[in-house]
Amino acid sequence: MRARPQADEYGAHFGTYISLTPEGDLIELLEKQGQATVSLIESLTEEQALHRYAPGKWSIKEVIGHITDNERIMSYRLLRIARGDTTPLPGYDQEVLVPGGNFDSWTLQQLAADYTAVRQATLTLLRGLSEEAWLRKGTASNTTMSARAFACVLVGHELHHINIIKEMYL
Repeated sequence: MRARPQADEYGAHFGTYISLTPEGDLIELLEKQGQATVSLIESLTEEQALHRYAPGKWSIKEVIGHITDNERIMSYRLLRIARGDTTPLPGYDQEVLVPGGNFDSWTLQQLAADYTAVRQATLTLLRGLSEEAWLRKGTASNTTMSARAFACVLVGHELHHINIIKEMYL
């Protein structure tokens, strides 16, 4: 059950990320994406990584920190739902988390290590899911979501931000 979710497995505001996710095995997509993102991080200089394409926009370091924070949160939601916990889960405010992360003070090596650790934890979680667990649904941010929808959101959300980095920053 590693394919993209059906429309009834996610809320409309996640549709952009779902639509960006290519067809294919979600675990394989996350593995390849992780390698590509680490390669991108490793290709940057510290100066490039602090660049903001406009006033008030995040630096590349902050974008990478946001991607990693988002994966932590979405994977936690995925875990709770896949294990059958039906307790509604709250949303989060990226405009609070990114400044709170102080990512511009991190080295690129630290950002890459953090990202890699989180991605590996996500992959370990996903590899252990039963077919039934992938399809379980729960509520997060007042939206009904399946576990596999959250896995798909991880791919699409990261693609969204990596595309912005390539188009607007580099």
